Order: sequence, then structure tokens, then C-alpha cells
Amino acid sequence: MTTLPAAPLARRALGLGAFTIAYNVAEGVVAVIAGLAAGAIALVGFGFDSAIEVVSATVVVVRLAAEVRGAEPDERREKVALRVVAVTFFLLAAYLVVGGVRDLVVAERPDTSVLGIALTAVSIVVMPVLAALKRRVGLAMGSALVVADAAETRLCAVLSVTTFLSLLLYLLLGWTWLDPVAGFVIAAFAVMEGREAWEGELVEDD
Repeated sequence: MTTLPAAPLARRALGLGAFTIAYNVAEGVVAVIAGLAAGAIALVGFGFDSAIEVVSATVVVVRLAAEVRGAEPDERREKVALRVVAVTFFLLAAYLVVGGVRDLVVAERPDTSVLGIALTAVSIVVMPVLAALKRRVGLAMGSALVVADAAETRLCAVLSVTTFLSLLLYLLLGWTWLDPVAGFVIAAFAVMEGREAWEGELVEDD
């Protein structure tokens, strides 16, 4: 499916991938620390998603860098890379479901995380823009791998919203059930996106 990308598109995709890696490393560290401190499963899951997105973006950056250096497009390697990205979606879904069930059964009350609220608020602004830019470049290149990475970023944007709402509403209303339920919602999105990435349907659907 993927053809050798035009240099400007490839450079832009590489730049977006590098920014994704840098942003998500910082975001993930802060989210996990804040989530563990507050006992908030959705916030920890948000940090775990950041780590998964780093893996996804790294796969894309490595493949694009090879093509920019002159490597011929390789359908087999493209498929393997896509399936690596798909597995990251499934890992995220499994973590959120297991963690959410445990949280509901144990009925733990997370502490308020002002830092988590601020972090997810920033990501609500950054992630949708980044996802849209990556998707636009991916579609212009005809690259299912870049589009799959954009879907991962879009999922992070959705997770930013649900995590922000769960933390904010817990702060305001004391709703403990919203935290794991938010995780279940994201898990459903992750499975759907993971299946499409695995089957290489993300570009064809457009």
C-alpha cells in the first residue's frame, strides 16, 4: 500500500513523530507519578497509554527514517510494523479492563489529583491537533502506518477527555465509579482501533 513518501511529507511525518515521542515521555512520567500518588486508575492508564504511544510513534519514525534514507517500501515490514502498533492498542485495552474491574471490586477511593487535572487539560488541547496533523500527512502519503499512529494519538485525545472528566467530577461530586468506567470506554475504543490497525483498514476506510 505505502509508496516511497515525498521528502517534504516524510520530513513532516518524522517531525510529528519526534514531537509525539518527546511529549508523551514527559506526559507519561507525570501521569503515572500523579496517578499512583492519587490511586487513580484512569490517570495511571493515561500514563500507560502515553508509553504505548511512544512505542507506536517510535515504530513509525524508524520505518520512515529507513525510507527517507532510500530503502524501498516493503509490504511485509509495513504489515509487521502495523501489527506491532495494533498490539499496543490491545495491551492498553487489557490493562484498563483488568484495572477497572479491580477498582470496582475493591471500591478504592482515589485521592484528588489537581496535577492530573491540569495535565489532562493540556493534553485535551495538544492531542487532537497532533492527531489531525498526523492523519492528514498519513493520508497524503497513503501510509497505513502513519494513519494508525494518528489513530493512537486520537485515542490519547479521547482518553484525555475521559480522564479529565473522571478526575474533575470526582473532585466536585465524589463519584468513584466514573474512574474505572472511563477506563472501560477507552478499552472499547482501543480494541476497535487495534483491530483496524491489525487488518490494515485505516486508510481504506477513508
